[in-house]
Amino acid sequence: MDQLPSLSALRAFEASARHLSMTLAARELHVTPGAVSLQVRDLETALGVRLFERRARSLALTAEGADYFATLRTAFRLIREATTALTMRARDTVLTVTCTAGFATHWLGP
Repeated sequence: MDQLPSLSALRAFEASARHLSMTLAARELHVTPGAVSLQVRDLETALGVRLFERRARSLALTAEGADYFATLRTAFRLIREATTALTMRARDTVLTVTCTAGFATHWLGP
């Protein structure tokens, strides 16, 4: 596999694995359970491995699925932390605007 799986497929798998439910994953991701199921199935096809054992009304991770989930959980945590750090830094930036009083009154005032 030369390309990475789509982020939406990875998110669908990660949420399904965390909840052990495609219905709960769908609620979290604001999509239908069918959309989650399709994303996970496409991911399994692309990877060439089953990630879940599908049972009547429940899911169980396969050994490969559990390993992949552990790695993805860490990856998503790192992405969340990096995003939080970046946005916090951006909030700490101060912008100082210098202009004449007339300009400020006309363009910057209420």
